[in-house]
Amino acid sequence: MIENRKHCRAVFGLLLGVLLMACAAGAPAATAATQPSATLAPTQELPTPTAIPAGCTETQGHFEYQEIQTTLMTHPLSFRVYLPVCYDAQGEYEYPVLYFLHGQSFNDDQWDRLGADEALDRLVLAGEVVPFIIVMPKESDYMSNQWDSKYGPAIAEELTVWVDEHYHTCAERQCRAIGGLSRGAAWAMRTGLIYWETFGTIGTHSLAPFRGDFNEAPSWFKKIPEDQLPRIWIDIGVLDVNLDAANTFEVRLTKYRMPHEWHIFLGTHNEDYWQSHVEEYLRWYAEAWKDRNPSS
Repeated sequence: MIENRKHCRAVFGLLLGVLLMACAAGAPAATAATQPSATLAPTQELPTPTAIPAGCTETQGHFEYQEIQTTLMTHPLSFRVYLPVCYDAQGEYEYPVLYFLHGQSFNDDQWDRLGADEALDRLVLAGEVVPFIIVMPKESDYMSNQWDSKYGPAIAEELTVWVDEHYHTCAERQCRAIGGLSRGAAWAMRTGLIYWETFGTIGTHSLAPFRGDFNEAPSWFKKIPEDQLPRIWIDIGVLDVNLDAANTFEVRLTKYRMPHEWHIFLGTHNEDYWQSHVEEYLRWYAEAWKDRNPSS
């Protein structure tokens, strides 16, 4: 029955997307096809000190480039850190952190090129989201399988610790999110579920699940206490070659009653698609932290 449901949903999504694209051809702007499923897990309320220092006149944040030698990897882990506009290392406000992973054959500049930094600055300055830090780690060996690679474990076990020690962060599970696109989405889903005590939010964009994770996932689900279930988001383009695989994983989440959002949008598996949704992604991640401080 699950296989039939999976096939029907994938076909339905494809037909719906084709119809929407046909309608959009005659409209001034395309409308995304969205198919949400389960409700979100509740987020824990956090303290709300002032996020933006009084008198700050900055209009954009800035990047810092870092590299650490982990105990899990044989080569250094390099990454860029985006500090949002008016970042204050001495203030009361402790910044949430989004670990944002790139896709296969790309590197840690991908989310930068897609405009994540500019979009975050716009949203923060407009008071629409609280400030947060974005960490963009580089996967040097993106051809290795998920069992041999230590990329995900190094992020969860060592990079998060280093970031909390060197930046003014909120070092709590509910203050950390992990997300990514394509292969990075597979890493985000796998790492976020295995290390559920580290990440409270998991975002996957154009999810291309690792082979075998579909079968491993139930064992991950069962280890997460019901009151600690993470926020999970999956989106994918209706013409994406990975639509069926992403749908199969979404069915798995539904079967095991894992709260999540499931979205099928217009588009395919490319940077135009991801760039068009960057601001939407950042808004969703920031939703987990909306009670920290909405104003300066």
